[in-house]
Amino acid sequence: MQVVILCGGRGKRAYPLTGDLPKPMLPVAGVPILVHLMQLFADQGHTEFVLAAGYRQDVIRDYFRNATPEGWHVEIVDTGEDADTGERVSRCRHLLRDTFMLTYGDGLADVSIKQLLSFHASHGGVATVTVAPLACPFGTVEMDTAGRIASFREKPVLREHWINAGFMVMNPAIFEQWPGTSLERHVLPALTSRGTVFAFRHEGFFKPLDSPKDQDELDAMVVAGQAPWRCTSRP
Repeated sequence: MQVVILCGGRGKRAYPLTGDLPKPMLPVAGVPILVHLMQLFADQGHTEFVLAAGYRQDVIRDYFRNATPEGWHVEIVDTGEDADTGERVSRCRHLLRDTFMLTYGDGLADVSIKQLLSFHASHGGVATVTVAPLACPFGTVEMDTAGRIASFREKPVLREHWINAGFMVMNPAIFEQWPGTSLERHVLPALTSRGTVFAFRHEGFFKPLDSPKDQDELDAMVVAGQAPWRCTSRP
């Protein structure tokens, strides 16, 4: 199955790391996070990639011109420097043959692609979005009505709140009802209002690269031999 990866944004949240590099090319242990992400799919049998590029796409093109792994097919599409996420996907439509996967170029997870695809096939909707519990970036405080502190929770995982983790699956029919330019603000909400979007719950590892701290943490995982996204034994 083809895998579309959004690679065109300016990565403002990760500035200054993204001053000269597109965000998906930020290195994790010396290898672009985009390549780690693609390897995650390749480990599970999916090696046909469509990269929706834009900002500093020359860096992406130069990399894959010289370092495309054997057996991978990589198509890079110029979707425009300032295009929104929905526009980037629709500008890859001419290359998409059938049901396809879609994700962001800056997040890693130990998601089971087999289970994701099985879930998508089971519900009859046009799209599946992988969701993950919200990992709070701050410590939280629990207190009673008098203000007496009962406990501190250091950066808890808030399992009553779920976020869009990417790792989506979409049927070709989705392009027949593709309103607006933003995947997150226009397309998915419109489809959700029609009851055709389903959530695949993933409670395992998920981490985006949004800051130098995130980069350091991902680096440390690789150096320690603990990169959960590279696990090939998952069902």
